[in-house]
Amino acid sequence: MNAPILIIDAEPDAESQTPPAERGSPADILARTLWGEARGESVRGIEAVAAVVLNRAARGGWWGGSVEAVCQKPRQFSCWNVDDPNRAKLERVDETDRVFRICLRVARRALAGAVADPTAGATHYHTRACLPAWARGRVPSAEIGNHLFYNDVE
Repeated sequence: MNAPILIIDAEPDAESQTPPAERGSPADILARTLWGEARGESVRGIEAVAAVVLNRAARGGWWGGSVEAVCQKPRQFSCWNVDDPNRAKLERVDETDRVFRICLRVARRALAGAVADPTAGATHYHTRACLPAWARGRVPSAEIGNHLFYNDVE
């Protein structure tokens, strides 16, 4: 006699239920930026980078007045730099990548105002592996994952 087969209905993870974003939309561009800049970070670290983008967009001026302008401003987020080796990966990534789905969910929540700013208003950040000239002598407003965030850089 054969043993009965046990079938367990498992709920899919929330990220797998994330619908695609229209290519070039604010959610898509922000998600790609988050993936390019913070894909190795926790959700909190990804949210922190999203906060920096939103803080820059809110200030406007030189950075631009929209999420898309801020993300794609030349030489601001290295993942968008034409000469960055990650740029091609950034352009190819899609919802089949689990981390990109997480970034897309964070992007949508951030754009809807549903993500608290864990950086205390930061407009700049860098990894712990480097110390850019603009950060010398400054005290970070937050340290999250592998990034240091600053809210006192003009």
